[in-house]
Amino acid sequence: MKKLLAVLLALAMVLSLAACGTKKEEPAPVAEPTSITLWTYPIGNWGDEASVKALTDAFTAETGVVVNVEYLSYTDGDDKVNTALTANQAPDLIMEGPERLVANWGAAGYMVDLSDLVDAEDRAQLNPAAFAACETADGKVYEYPLVMTAHCMGINYDAFVEAGADQYVDIENHTWTTEGFFKAVEALNAKFGDNVAAVYCGGQGGDQGTRAIVNNLYGGTFTSADHTSYTWDSAENVKAISELYNTKGITFDPAIVGGDEINLFRQGVLKMAFCWNIAQQLNTDNNDAGLTNDGQRIEFMSFPSETGASQLCGGIWGFGIFNNGDEAKIAAAKQFITYMCDSAHTAEAVKTANYFAVRSTAGGTDISNVWADNEIMNEYNVLMQYLGDYYQVTKGWAAARTAWWNMLQAVGAGTDVQTAVSQFAAEANAAAK
Repeated sequence: MKKLLAVLLALAMVLSLAACGTKKEEPAPVAEPTSITLWTYPIGNWGDEASVKALTDAFTAETGVVVNVEYLSYTDGDDKVNTALTANQAPDLIMEGPERLVANWGAAGYMVDLSDLVDAEDRAQLNPAAFAACETADGKVYEYPLVMTAHCMGINYDAFVEAGADQYVDIENHTWTTEGFFKAVEALNAKFGDNVAAVYCGGQGGDQGTRAIVNNLYGGTFTSADHTSYTWDSAENVKAISELYNTKGITFDPAIVGGDEINLFRQGVLKMAFCWNIAQQLNTDNNDAGLTNDGQRIEFMSFPSETGASQLCGGIWGFGIFNNGDEAKIAAAKQFITYMCDSAHTAEAVKTANYFAVRSTAGGTDISNVWADNEIMNEYNVLMQYLGDYYQVTKGWAAARTAWWNMLQAVGAGTDVQTAVSQFAAEANAAAK
């Protein structure tokens, strides 16, 4: 009997080890109640203390881990984090996007590799474009994504109808072609004059919109696929910039940035906006959601492309862990990430962010219909299929953004397009070395 029991025990151990090899490594439970710190940028209501407290209180009740939260702004948040890193006083957790967590602090060696939280099932579930931005070329995961969005265009649909330009948009699918875009601008210009659209270039604010309109018109890209160089000096992009510059009704305006363009669009001065997203579509500051200040209908649109299928710039937000050398706190922080990003609680974390989930199932729970009760969010979800490459992780990103709007200013001032594009793309690539 003892021999039989020994055999059975050995067999059980073998089966147990085999089973462990098929599952991702779960965060180790914290031995005793502990506390961790979370710093979060204002990502939807993750910047609202009452909303976040409801989530962290529920997490504490389930795990015993207390979460102390500090709310950052985009004005000085980066400075606070960098100062804390220098003083060895970084938070345990941080919530933001890959350009900070992966390309900045991760690349500098400050972040914990979270690849043990991601198994084959997660990889199959997570939006490929979103997850790719969170993983380095050598397989390290410095951010576990929670939500995403796609930036788009806005059009004054009533003005389009009045000008007969509505025939050029597929309003059901929110797409249009490059040919349709230029025909629409022509019709709007004939009806309303020169203020159809503005290539704003007073600074980097909202520059995702100007990059997207240029890249999508003729299939250009902003960076190489491996994010090692800037490619906006391609023939496709030169053609797009030239066409925009030469089209009546489109003005290169160095006096405004994206926020100014949005205001002019809401006021009815401009008939389309390149700086648009779900937050703008839901905005109710001056009228009901989806309406201009004077009540005209706003429709969100994908950027035009030759085929109608575009590559949209996106926002991706999630959590990373700073490596402060405390294994218990790292384990607790991993528990927090799993709770918010891959459990039955993920739906509430997503809704708090006011963006779209990066996966359809979390912790075995279907979250694909998390916005089913919100008509605008539910409709906007059609754009998520067009989320393109998250190239903001390319080295020299800050310098490249400055070079981009300086280039647009030069074009607007009359500099030959090829000359301006080549000069400023070279500046960006110098910063990427």
